[in-house]
Amino acid sequence: MNNSSNILSSSKRIARVILLLLVCFAVMACAKKEVRHRAGAIEDRKAMAALEGDDVTTLISDSGITRYRIKAKKWLVFDKADTPYWEFPQGIYLEKFNMDLKADAVVEADYAHYNEPAQRWTLRGNVKAINLEGEQFETPLLYWDQKSESVYSDSSIVITREVSIIQGIGFRSNQEMTQYTILRPTGVFPIKE
Repeated sequence: MNNSSNILSSSKRIARVILLLLVCFAVMACAKKEVRHRAGAIEDRKAMAALEGDDVTTLISDSGITRYRIKAKKWLVFDKADTPYWEFPQGIYLEKFNMDLKADAVVEADYAHYNEPAQRWTLRGNVKAINLEGEQFETPLLYWDQKSESVYSDSSIVITREVSIIQGIGFRSNQEMTQYTILRPTGVFPIKE
């Protein structure tokens, strides 16, 4: 009886040691997963917004002169991405000022993306722009290249002027949207007074 009692006692000890080892391995595995998770967050810094703003209104100046006013419900800045960019997922309202601080262009869209190194804007969804002459441009997609000071699109465009409405596919323009070309006009419609 004593021998079987020792065997039973030894079996219990072995079971306890095995259980203790399993618990230690489980704790170590959890700790490693936690460390990996933290390291993943640091590695994924390129995909994280460095700055996030809600209901933002800001003025942007160049050489001490106010050049732009931006209003947005949400503004995300991804400065650590391979190509740094700003994103406006809930839309944007932008005014560009001339040297006399008069708005020479107004643009709004449902979504905007700004490629910082290229200085190029992509505006999507109900894009509306008004130039200094009061002409209104409407398109689903608009690009604005600040380096070349040009605005362009390959999408449909409707330009409402004082005496007519011009429709077409694609256009090119200066950034003030005062000198433009419709690439494929589809109609010019006079407006009755």
